Amino acid sequence: MTDVPGTPAARIRRFLRSPSGGASVLLLASLAGFALANSPWASGYTALVTTPVTLSVLGARGPENIDAWVSDGLMTLFFLVIILEIKKEIVSGHLASPRRVALPLIGALGGMIVPALTYLLVTCAHPEATRGWAIPVATDAAFTLPIILALGRHVSRGARAWLMALAIFDDVLGIVVIALFYGGALYWPAMATAVIVTAALIGANRTGIGTLWSYGIGCVLLWVALLASGLHPTLAGVATGLCLPATTSGRRAGQIAPLDRAASALTPFVTWVVLPLFGFMNVGVSLAGVHSDMMLKAVPLGIMLGLLVGKPVGVFGATLLSTRLKIAALPAETPTGMLFGLSLLCGIGFTISLFIANLAFSGSDLVTPARMGIFAGSVLSALAGWLWLRFSPGHDRFQDVP
Repeated sequence: MTDVPGTPAARIRRFLRSPSGGASVLLLASLAGFALANSPWASGYTALVTTPVTLSVLGARGPENIDAWVSDGLMTLFFLVIILEIKKEIVSGHLASPRRVALPLIGALGGMIVPALTYLLVTCAHPEATRGWAIPVATDAAFTLPIILALGRHVSRGARAWLMALAIFDDVLGIVVIALFYGGALYWPAMATAVIVTAALIGANRTGIGTLWSYGIGCVLLWVALLASGLHPTLAGVATGLCLPATTSGRRAGQIAPLDRAASALTPFVTWVVLPLFGFMNVGVSLAGVHSDMMLKAVPLGIMLGLLVGKPVGVFGATLLSTRLKIAALPAETPTGMLFGLSLLCGIGFTISLFIANLAFSGSDLVTPARMGIFAGSVLSALAGWLWLRFSPGHDRFQDVP
């Protein structure tokens, strides 16, 4: 039975299937979290997101509250889904060559180096602030990607694939920075377990195993091992997505590939549950006690400029340089103007940036100013990127993502 076009049921179905639908729900959930954090019900909101939820079997490093379970647990599925999309593009899409894979990786590296240098330049006269050099280096894929999906025909498919890959490379590099410069001591037995589980997932791929439950069990085991090791557990989603077969074996010809089955099963849950929960809990930054003069101090100003200026300069500059040197090639139907708009969106740095700020300034009164810099830089980057891509001429001829 099909819906009659123009009826409420048809409009609802179209909204649920559209990329902009999920982005709209994420935006509304994020605004709700921010509004509650700055309302008379702020204490209730804080109590909700910090509600203790623990599993003794995970030990001392396990998530301790609802917020941590969303950020460290459910967001693993988000990274898994994004990796599946990128792998599909690498196998048969806009990233199906080493030069096109190199482009987002080089852009991600440039987008880490220049913001860090920008921050250090602003804070060089304040030794206590320099520990936060890595705060503006990360791009938040959870907020960046829904924005480009909501832009629809204003962004080409090749540009979407490039930004998806860059955001993932950026997040993985950010997690590596945390492990190297801000992490505690690694627990090597758990690291060894993670290596063994990853090897088993690779072996399952090589031998043609296509049952999703095999990779699901592997993902859970890898998540637990990474959690115990001291590394960020969402890397389990990245590793599992890379190991899922993108094609079917000869004896299963005509069947849907494991990668496509996993993406079809997980994408609705990630879009309508995981991302709205993540936005609701992570954008709830309280502005209590904040005044305009605070933004001119070294830490918030360095972070804001790192995200708003350093990030697009690093991403855009490194990307253009790599194409001029013939190291990599631009995605199809991606003019330099569109590339610049997408580079502006790379300044959205909520999640990993907030995480690094808490680690860098733990127990210090610089945590709140750092959060203000992250919030201001991310919001301004989102607005600048959206306005550029939405209203720049010549960016409205591309087809929407189905």
